[in-house]
Amino acid sequence: MPEDGDTFLANAVDKALALYRQAGGPALADDSGLCVDALGGRPGVLSARYGSPDGRTPLPSPERNALLLAEMDGERNRTCRFVCCLALILSPDRVVTAQETCEGILLDEPRGTGGFGYDPIVYLPGYGKTVAELDAATKNLVSHRGRALRRLRAVLADLESWA
Repeated sequence: MPEDGDTFLANAVDKALALYRQAGGPALADDSGLCVDALGGRPGVLSARYGSPDGRTPLPSPERNALLLAEMDGERNRTCRFVCCLALILSPDRVVTAQETCEGILLDEPRGTGGFGYDPIVYLPGYGKTVAELDAATKNLVSHRGRALRRLRAVLADLESWA
């Protein structure tokens, strides 16, 4: 499904609605990416396809990361964040969403071998490591996806209390 929304929320809801229609029942989808303050929030919703010559085929992560770091060469403001928006469609008129972030600093060069995508170039000051250097349990605790899943779980628990 094309991701043509201007926000993570729009893309997540569109994907979840498409899945809901195909499955004929509740569906969960996400949209996520990296937002760099000095670049006005780019790559943002285009994170997976950032730098793609045709706008559709993703570059390999090392090439995409090198492109982003080259664009940031000499930039002092390195603040960035991973963003994840989850959308759960319970029915066409009942949509539950959760959006969370993982705040970081963009490094000048990759560090670490874990994770994927932009993980090796995003440093988490509170942990003294890049996301790619975190063990799986810590990454699940602090990541944008882990946080969004816990937020969605809390919202669902609250919905159950209304039933």
